[in-house]
Amino acid sequence: MNILEFSSLVWIGSFTAGFLGALTGLGGGVVIVPLLTSVFGVDIRYAVGASLVSVIATSLGAASTYIKKGYTNLRLGMFLEVATTIGALIGALIATFISVKALTIVLAIVLLYSAYLSQQPKLENLETASPDSLGTSLQLNGIYPTPEGLISYQVHSVPSGFGVMLVAGVISGLLGIGSGAFKVLAMDQIMRVPFKVSTTTSNFMIGVTAAASAGVYFARGYIDPGLSMPVMLGVLPGAFLGARVLIGAKTQTLRFVFSLVLVVMAFKMVYNSFIGGL
Repeated sequence: MNILEFSSLVWIGSFTAGFLGALTGLGGGVVIVPLLTSVFGVDIRYAVGASLVSVIATSLGAASTYIKKGYTNLRLGMFLEVATTIGALIGALIATFISVKALTIVLAIVLLYSAYLSQQPKLENLETASPDSLGTSLQLNGIYPTPEGLISYQVHSVPSGFGVMLVAGVISGLLGIGSGAFKVLAMDQIMRVPFKVSTTTSNFMIGVTAAASAGVYFARGYIDPGLSMPVMLGVLPGAFLGARVLIGAKTQTLRFVFSLVLVVMAFKMVYNSFIGGL
């Protein structure tokens, strides 16, 4: 395979990753890392470096559309970004000292658990849940558009959500997946934010988290321009398309796609660790 064929195939895969990343709030990295390591045989550290670049591109591509449509909770995103950025720096520093196989296994476990959590029903109905005093005092509550008009929602369990975001940041820096899965689940399941708001706010956040991690990977020499460029050029248009599709999609459909992508990627990673070998 020559360089042109390699770049073309990477572009196609990255376009798909960007579409799924914007549609589900995962950031594209959850597809990019398994794709590069499993299909193209790229060392996982270089795959993570390219993935972080793609995550930044996905965030830029999708966030502007969501913000204009009124889905993204900017105040909540900026508040939680403090935790994810700190975690991302910690994870990126840890990653350089962990073996490739260990990273692969951790990623597979994270994907499967995230898929399981995404299908669990919420504990309380949004309309009947009592307001959270901390969320109210920080002015994190918001409204979002629906076919029936604007609907308001309350943000709950702020300390717990902040703690999960710290873990999400560590995972982002460690695995290069943007930690969108944990971000979406933390907002959707723990903080009880509507799924579309969780997804769009996650897309807004992942760019900053990934940028914090990417600086460490760049300093270590794990960001290869020849690999990162076709990844970024594929992810960006895919993210724009995914952002447009999400606005009209049904929540249950988004949850199903979210879980399906995670499970497929997890099994692929497990296969390569124990059977195919990296």
